Amino acid sequence: MDGTYHELSHWTGHASRLGRDLKNRFGTAAYAAEELVAELSSAMLGAELGLPVTHLDSHASYIEHWLKLLKDDDRAILTASAKAEEASTLLLKLGGRVMPEQFDDASDDAALAA
Repeated sequence: MDGTYHELSHWTGHASRLGRDLKNRFGTAAYAAEELVAELSSAMLGAELGLPVTHLDSHASYIEHWLKLLKDDDRAILTASAKAEEASTLLLKLGGRVMPEQFDDASDDAALAA
């Protein structure tokens, strides 16, 4: 799996979709958090679709920032995981891999309409 799912996960963060803050500079906690969301979402998509993990070398540049984020905020992994699940679920839904009745959050329907 290349970086496609990672980048698509960032795409879900747009204000017209899931509305995550995407205006962050490299090296900030907010940037590290968004990168963690995208990476977790990518991993979730890969697992769901049965794809091999092949781009682990790209993680090296983020590990230091992720460690700092996780040390500074004991809920960061929970927050990132929840946002990653929203992103991966939206992408699966858009791809026809998940039935709409599996969703109970009205924001997903609004995100699809955008």
